[in-house]
Amino acid sequence: MKKRSLILFLVFLLAGGTAFAADSSSHGDPIAHVLVILIAILAAAKLGGAIVERFRMPAVLGELIGGIVLGNLVLLNPAWSFLEPLRATPVQGYWAIAIDSLSRIGVIILLFEVGLESTVKGMLKVGGSSFLVAVLGVIAPFILGYWASWIFIAHLPAALAGRVAPGFSTHYVHLYVGAVLCATSVGITARVFKDLGRLKMKEAQIILGAAVIDDVLGLIVLAVVSGIVSAAEFGQPMAVGTVIRLILVALLFLGGTLIAGSFLIPRLMKQLSRLRTGGMMLISALGFCFALAYLADLTGLAPIVGAFAAGLLLEDVHFRGFNEDIQIEDLIKPVSTFLVPVFFVLMGIQVRLESFANVPVLGLAAGLTIAAVAGKQICGFGVLEKNLDRLSVGVGMIPRGEVGLILASIGKNLKVVDDATFSAVVIMIIVTTLIAPPLLKLTLSRKRKGAAAAI
Repeated sequence: MKKRSLILFLVFLLAGGTAFAADSSSHGDPIAHVLVILIAILAAAKLGGAIVERFRMPAVLGELIGGIVLGNLVLLNPAWSFLEPLRATPVQGYWAIAIDSLSRIGVIILLFEVGLESTVKGMLKVGGSSFLVAVLGVIAPFILGYWASWIFIAHLPAALAGRVAPGFSTHYVHLYVGAVLCATSVGITARVFKDLGRLKMKEAQIILGAAVIDDVLGLIVLAVVSGIVSAAEFGQPMAVGTVIRLILVALLFLGGTLIAGSFLIPRLMKQLSRLRTGGMMLISALGFCFALAYLADLTGLAPIVGAFAAGLLLEDVHFRGFNEDIQIEDLIKPVSTFLVPVFFVLMGIQVRLESFANVPVLGLAAGLTIAAVAGKQICGFGVLEKNLDRLSVGVGMIPRGEVGLILASIGKNLKVVDDATFSAVVIMIIVTTLIAPPLLKLTLSRKRKGAAAAI
């Protein structure tokens, strides 16, 4: 029965796509085209997520793979080229721009959720080991990623020629690739610890604590690299003073919003709670998130930096006056369930499988994967406590997941990475996401056997 449902679903998906490609002008209302594509994207997301979750893998991996399949249907039949406008850089066509805009809002919501799961107090409580693990987890992968990109990009001149924005050089490509490798998706690691019933292990606590700091440091690296790339687009030199200024702007924005917000948020929410109308709790939270995302963009930072800061600031205590018997995370969940998969499927759609017929691209993907894994193993040296499994800490920091995809997508939107490099980066993200759970289970079981033998 399940197989029959799957076959019917695929037939429906392909038939719908073919109909759209054959007569995209048959509908009077322009929104109809957007609706058809949304059906295909959401269906691919849920089908892919359901399949990979049966193998105890994160749903985000299935959403990404679903997008890759959807975007590359044109390789099976040229008539199924209805998603090509979404694969252009930048996207082309009104309906493609609408889908792209929804995906960008989805990223903002995602980082808002990540911020909601953490608190400023929690960030201040993480120990020295978590801080060192996070710092090493940013520095080492960045250096190794830059080095790997420098080695392999030299063999991809055809892939890069004419596709990088004016004023750019491969140096900026290396910088961005290094920035992508800084990312860590600890949601995947936390899932493994939870499934094994070992979330209370010291190693797990160190990793989860380091994740919060890693997010902040990664966002700062993103802000700096994006600023350097944006300056290069207008022919401005990359000066040390510019880098220092960008770092200071990122730190001041995060620090300023957290300090000012801790005083303003309680008063603002108290006033908003007096508006006795339905949905004020959700609208207040989203409005604050979008406002900080907009302010981040005004200061030259990525909007996701502001969204993350908004999530950090908002806590359940701020919503007590709304008299709604629900937590803000539960209110945001339906919004993210709709919008976030659009982003991940769109990232998969933009992966061009034909680029992997080029052996140097596969070499770049392999080199980046090795650098990504090796870079996070250096994290283990940041563990200060004795008798802890440093290997498990390093393995737990391997998966890039959704965070890496966000960084990769920004690089593609800035046109600093071409289709071939983007595809290689996505493969690295998929591989690190796939290998981390079984490797972590293996290292944890090794430690458990060692402890039993010692007894």
